Amino acid sequence: MKKLLLFSIFSFIMFPALRASMQLNDTTVYLLTCAPGNETYSLWGHSALRVVMPGSDYDKVYNWGVFDFATPHFAWKFAKGRLNYMLGVYGYEAFIKDYFVESRSVISQIVNLTPVEKLRLMILLDENMKPENRYYRYDFLYDNCSSRIRDILEKLLGNKLIYPPDELEQSPTFRDRIGQYTRNSPWTKMGIDLLVGTPADKKTTFRDRMFLPDDLQKNLTRAIINRDRKMFPLLYPAETILDMPATGTKPPLYGTPIFVFTVIFIFLVFLSARFKDRAFMTYMDIALFLVFSVIAILMIFFSFFTDHIETRMNLNILWFNPFILTGLISLITGKRISAWFKVIFWLALVFVPLVIIMPAMINSSFIPVIFILLLRSSARAGFQWNPLSVAPANKE
Repeated sequence: MKKLLLFSIFSFIMFPALRASMQLNDTTVYLLTCAPGNETYSLWGHSALRVVMPGSDYDKVYNWGVFDFATPHFAWKFAKGRLNYMLGVYGYEAFIKDYFVESRSVISQIVNLTPVEKLRLMILLDENMKPENRYYRYDFLYDNCSSRIRDILEKLLGNKLIYPPDELEQSPTFRDRIGQYTRNSPWTKMGIDLLVGTPADKKTTFRDRMFLPDDLQKNLTRAIINRDRKMFPLLYPAETILDMPATGTKPPLYGTPIFVFTVIFIFLVFLSARFKDRAFMTYMDIALFLVFSVIAILMIFFSFFTDHIETRMNLNILWFNPFILTGLISLITGKRISAWFKVIFWLALVFVPLVIIMPAMINSSFIPVIFILLLRSSARAGFQWNPLSVAPANKE
């Protein structure tokens, strides 16, 4: 008790602004959980902490999801995995207004803290707001606006915070959880599944899943605090602050990538038969392999030259591989070296059974794209069994 009193006196001496305005017994801390939005960066929702001090005008939201599009070389830093996010603090009314304008629901839950814990939380938040601490290197899976709230509560409560035991056999993977929020955005889902590697296929622990705002809210609701062997819920029941209709609808079949690429594949089969050995198909192949080459370069870049952990060890590099670049060069120079196209064909063919064996890891929209690559690489490889084979212009 004496240590507790000394700690409180020391804290109030060190933080005079808090001493003047903060009534510990009445101050309330809330977890705010915001519904997903329509923009790509908002598809997974958002989390923040709200601190209200009655008797003053202090009603602030602490938001770890702030980034600046005006950051120099924004796109490059994001691609390299070196974009800094920061902790922003602003008024609650402004925060809620933004979500009202975006038609996104918000729920609020009181965080069950004692006066001393509230004081320590304010000290931690003040520490987080220092210029040297407020910026952090964003990581979608392990260090974001939701996981930062989990981390600060863990630091605040220490061993007193208890999570339910893990059931890893039934746990979803990171890819599973991400995919739940892109059901109505199949093109976004395809892009994510293309660039995200096998680290995203790791099964998530109870704690891991709190990288998503909804899972942070659900899991912290199940967490308990052990205070002198008495168990208390960490969060009180949720209260709806904004109740807005859900945004986003599933696109029609003809607007999905699997439909679009299937139509393109069928069209290319027709063109390959109709204009088998004409200059038209050479230009068509240059255009196709140019697109494939750009994607292959992206695969190489995100697999080996970024700080994004989740894009490492990507199986898609088997079919979007560097040999596609050599195929493009041979088409442009007119020196069609069939050996390169044979390598491209066989690597893409090997990937087909992987789609069947690991459907949870590989997006089904890739199938018609793989068939397009198989179709045109086999035509350029000069396989005798292929009636669409193109005779090489120059033999090397």
